[in-house]
Amino acid sequence: MRNITMTFIFFGFLLHVSPAWAVDALPFGPGERMKYEIYWAFIHAADAELEVMENVEMDGVPARYFLARARSASWIDSIYKVRDTIEAWTDMGVTYSLRYKKDQNEGSYHKKVDLIFDKTANQSYRYARGKLQHTIDQPADVFDPMSILFSFRKIPLYEGMHFVANVSDGKKSVKSEAFVEGVETVKTPRGKFKTYKVKLDIKHLSGVFQKSKDAELYVWFSADERRIPVKVKSKVTVGYFTMELVDYRPPRVVD
Repeated sequence: MRNITMTFIFFGFLLHVSPAWAVDALPFGPGERMKYEIYWAFIHAADAELEVMENVEMDGVPARYFLARARSASWIDSIYKVRDTIEAWTDMGVTYSLRYKKDQNEGSYHKKVDLIFDKTANQSYRYARGKLQHTIDQPADVFDPMSILFSFRKIPLYEGMHFVANVSDGKKSVKSEAFVEGVETVKTPRGKFKTYKVKLDIKHLSGVFQKSKDAELYVWFSADERRIPVKVKSKVTVGYFTMELVDYRPPRVVD
């Protein structure tokens, strides 16, 4: 059941493109909110939200602030209650991570992670349960598992695009890949969307993916200027999960 949380953040392993391709205007801003339903096979297992919060300061530096929440469906609460929160902060241009926090509460399992990126030293410091557990060297443009999604959304998509990015959870830092396979029309509870279908390289991901020889992970982004993640689907040995957009609120400000 712990895969509910990983379902929600796995699409955050989307990949940062070369800075030469970057655009000035961001397709998101404070006030944007996306709501999702998460299904294991055909069973509604959880609900999730992804929101762009008001800009803040992180150690005196202006920062973007992203917030995600996941919770088990009400009928599951009595069996395996899930209440997870993920937070991420980046520079204003969304070109590298500043901090990443995860508060996991799933059944009897509870864990807090605080990952701090030191841009000056190109290192990260990962605290778990209040103790420093990992210090590793990082590339200059590394992203955490959630903010990488927003970096990806900055870039106009086209069929055949190939991405390589630096992504880190604080335990290790890897280069991973994604491919834009084509254009598809996707139907979700929020409506029909023309989308770009993106396949992710998940050989570096842990947990159930690592144990599944033929695991697959796909994300569908709306084929417009917002590039909203409207659907996520994964196939693993024990079945598959999907995450579908059920509600969308546009940003108050796009900057």
